[in-house]
Amino acid sequence: MTDVTTIARRYIDLWNERTESRRRDMLSRDWTADASYVDPLMKGDGHAGVDALIAGVQQRFPDFRFKLIGEPNGFGDHVRFSWGLGPDGVDSPIKGTDFAVLSDGRIKSITGFLDQVPAGA
Repeated sequence: MTDVTTIARRYIDLWNERTESRRRDMLSRDWTADASYVDPLMKGDGHAGVDALIAGVQQRFPDFRFKLIGEPNGFGDHVRFSWGLGPDGVDSPIKGTDFAVLSDGRIKSITGFLDQVPAGA
C-alpha cells in the first residue's frame, strides 16, 4: 500500500529545498526518470525540467514556502493533496491541489490545479 502522506510530504519538501544538488537527489529518489509536471502556468519533463520549474518558483517567491493543507488521500497509484505557498506564519495567499500518478511508489506525473492566486502573483 502506498503511503500517501509520505509522498505528499516529500513532494512539499522538494519544492522547499533551495540546494540544487539536494533537489536533484530528491528527484532521483522520489520521481521516475521520465516524470512530468504540468499546471495552468508551466510544464516540465524529466528531472531537469521539474528542477528548473522549482528553481523558477523559488526565484519568483524567495520568501515563500510550501506547506500541506489538510490530509493527502488516494487509492491505487493515485494521490491527491492540497498545498499553500506563502510566507511562514500567515495564511497562504497562493493555494492549489495536485494529483500524482505513481509508478512503483515513485511519482510518474503531477497535474496541478491553482485554487487561489492573487492578482499579480
